[in-house]
Amino acid sequence: MKSIGKTRAAARIAAAVFATSVVAAGSAYAQQEPIRIGAFLAVTGPASFLGDPEQKTLDMYVERINSQGGVLGRKLELISYDAGGSAEKARTFTKRLIEQDKVDVIIGGTSTGETMAAVPLVEEAKIPFISLAGAVVIIEPVKKWVFKTPHTDRMACEKIFTDMNERKLSKLALISGAGGFDKSLRAECLKVAPKYGIEIVADESYGAADTDMTAQLTKIKGTAGVQAVMNCGFGQGPAIVTKNYKQVGLSLPFYQSHGVASKEYVKLSGDAAEGVRLPAAALLVADILPANDPQKPVVTAYKHDYEAKYKSDVSTFGGHAYDGLMIVVEAIKRAGSTDKEKVRDEIEKTKGLMGTGGLFNMSPTDHMGLDLSAFRMLEVRNGNWTLVDNKR
Repeated sequence: MKSIGKTRAAARIAAAVFATSVVAAGSAYAQQEPIRIGAFLAVTGPASFLGDPEQKTLDMYVERINSQGGVLGRKLELISYDAGGSAEKARTFTKRLIEQDKVDVIIGGTSTGETMAAVPLVEEAKIPFISLAGAVVIIEPVKKWVFKTPHTDRMACEKIFTDMNERKLSKLALISGAGGFDKSLRAECLKVAPKYGIEIVADESYGAADTDMTAQLTKIKGTAGVQAVMNCGFGQGPAIVTKNYKQVGLSLPFYQSHGVASKEYVKLSGDAAEGVRLPAAALLVADILPANDPQKPVVTAYKHDYEAKYKSDVSTFGGHAYDGLMIVVEAIKRAGSTDKEKVRDEIEKTKGLMGTGGLFNMSPTDHMGLDLSAFRMLEVRNGNWTLVDNKR
């Protein structure tokens, strides 16, 4: 009987010690410093149709990751500012994220202008930065601490020119906006056109505040030999160009870029968007991808999660934020810490990561990691995206 009593007493003591250790471990987890993810996005302003889904995506997945135990046993803390598309605000907020908020990594820069304003600051501070903007200038030349997830403007030109080659079209008219992305896209198209046997026979432009581009489009309509038209644009301008395109009676093949790859563009353009083609990520056509497409599980899951939570159409821009966050999370896991140099190195070593934008394979000479196969050529039909590759 005595030995039984001693055994029970020992068991009670052991249980108490175990309970105390569990509480202590939980307390230690609660007291651990969070991993601070900084962001500056164009949640409001003319680029809000890009920045708003980016913000919502980061909010949703940071919350989900934390509900599953965080990363390396630490919670993620998202510290985000609305730069509204302003390069000046982006610079201010980047400085604040680095100096006051002491973030471990930055994801953001909805637009090229915002991104390029932040680049000198992150390079000087030596903090990993993943941009969500499109221009190739962000990663070329390679900058040690700067990466990006969206397809580049050069890739958009190349995908469009490849499609023109397949359609036996060689004479193209350009109409371009005045923004940073617009100018960079135009410059890249002019640069690579000869490689694809494309001749630029007209080159028109419009201002950021312009609300009618019929004069420029009328000139294009009167250009001898033109076989197709491409709009190098971003924000609200492309929808105006699309409406004016129909109004002046242009019926030539019309291309837009991935800068308008959201359902919002189709809504703003109305039936004038019918037949417009553009290169975009597979995310926009997730539901109609072939069952054996290796990207389908990722894009359909993201689409389901986003639309279920926010009751609004998914866009490729939110997908860029998802890709950026996943690249960061996986890099931190591989680094085993938030040491900035180690995390930077692991981001650069990203290989075989399937995102909404495609398969990412980064390297010291490629801080994006996507090739042309990551782009799908889409066409607007009956107000919806269709996959050109699947069209008869």
